[in-house]
Amino acid sequence: MIFDRNEKKDVIALLGAGSMGTAIVRRIAAGRKILLGDISAENLEKVSTDFRYSGYDVETMIVNALEKDSIEAFAQKAAALGDVMYFIDTAGASPNQASPEQILNLDMVGTGYAVDAFGKVMARGGAGLLISSQTGYMMPIPFDVESQILAASTEELMDIPFIKETATNSGAAYIIAKRVNQLQALKAAATTWKERRARINSLSPGIIVTPLAYDEFAAAGDNYQAMIDASAAMRTGTIDEIAEAGAFLLGEHAGFINGTDLLIDGGTIASMRSGVYSINVQ
Repeated sequence: MIFDRNEKKDVIALLGAGSMGTAIVRRIAAGRKILLGDISAENLEKVSTDFRYSGYDVETMIVNALEKDSIEAFAQKAAALGDVMYFIDTAGASPNQASPEQILNLDMVGTGYAVDAFGKVMARGGAGLLISSQTGYMMPIPFDVESQILAASTEELMDIPFIKETATNSGAAYIIAKRVNQLQALKAAATTWKERRARINSLSPGIIVTPLAYDEFAAAGDNYQAMIDASAAMRTGTIDEIAEAGAFLLGEHAGFINGTDLLIDGGTIASMRSGVYSINVQ
């Protein structure tokens, strides 16, 4: 049976087929072509089957988000499928899942490769979204260092002295990587993505309940509970709330929002900034 006879469809590319990214895709995917990229063939099969059984047009590709060539091949496949109107990057590892070096390479450098690659294939009027984190607000980075980050190529990021000297544990590495993600969206919006007439923003979730988040809860439950209790919302967030915000940033109503970050954390960072709550991030 042919479910959809439309041949030329806008393309949505998702790098990292986890629950948060797929929830965003579902909000915008009706009538469009979905391309899922992930390192796990098993996960791709599971997620793509779920999409197909829900009536969506989906293709998959195994992508190693640590490797520049693999990410560039993913971008090229997306472009071969049609006009790439949406790109979402959720690939990353959490502090209790990886070493500092692995986190920097995946969450920071790998994301940079993706921003670079899709900056060459996005269609006019398209939009991108990087999933950062509330942690990007937890450790201020000096202005001169942020200027170095903005001036550096993706390949040069690991050589920045501040990053090498500060990212000595997985928590600090994660915080730095997520702040860099926010800066990567800012820089691309003004340079490479601007040349394509496409927008790109980042979104920084707080504590969101996902299957992978349970690993973090098990490893550092007391810290997470303290953040939940200190937040104005006094609860965790859901992937549906992230999907709502993500769909807005990618959609037409956000057409004048470009190169910025949306913090959606229930008020955790507000509590930290106002002195109600503090955390040791070193």
